[in-house]
Amino acid sequence: MELPRTMRLQRFIALSSELSRRAAEAAIARGEVTVNGAVVARQGVSIDPARDRVELNGRTMAPRQGPTYIALFKPHNTMVTKSDPEGRPTIWDILPQGHRARLNSVGRLDYDSEGLIILTDDGDFINLLTHPRHEIWKTYSARVKGEPSPEALDSLRLGVRLDDGMTLPARVSRADKGGENALIEISIREGRNRQVRRMFDAIGCPVIRLRRTAIGPVKIGRLAPGRWRELTDGEIDGLTGAARRK
Repeated sequence: MELPRTMRLQRFIALSSELSRRAAEAAIARGEVTVNGAVVARQGVSIDPARDRVELNGRTMAPRQGPTYIALFKPHNTMVTKSDPEGRPTIWDILPQGHRARLNSVGRLDYDSEGLIILTDDGDFINLLTHPRHEIWKTYSARVKGEPSPEALDSLRLGVRLDDGMTLPARVSRADKGGENALIEISIREGRNRQVRRMFDAIGCPVIRLRRTAIGPVKIGRLAPGRWRELTDGEIDGLTGAARRK
């Protein structure tokens, strides 16, 4: 992926080192960064990655081949956090060590849920997609106990009251032709803790199994549990475009 013609200095340093963007800002404030030989100690400076020479404590910064964006199928009963005090398996156990050091997840999935997780080392991308006001649609396939009535599904579409307030309207459809335990496809544009499970609890049909199948235009497709792939440029543009349109 090509770098933009201009970018913020702290982002360039984060892409060129093991520092986070905040750590890069702190290094700038300490006067440890020079641009074309001149110390830069103020925030918000933009540079041309192709022309400007950036040094951190005398070491020339050169970005990696651009940010990494990954779609991962998180397996069932796996943590997203990088360390778990209970010793449970995490997604980072199945990723290369270099990914564990550099990447972070865009949002979370519960331990007992499975499906699509997006990972990246682009902090601006994470902030854009996780900001509450951007409301990126996330789609789930939920196997629930029992058979929700049409009225119950309508209540999900309109919004249901949880202990932390009303949910926004959801997109809801049947994904099977009926049976003892229904399969429901639901799309939400919020990120409350265990929200989908709590929504189905509210209508009396607790979730048996939950899989996230899409985040915005990114679909899990044929990925198998524990496998991952790089996002396409179109998917990245689609995610950022959806957030900015909102």
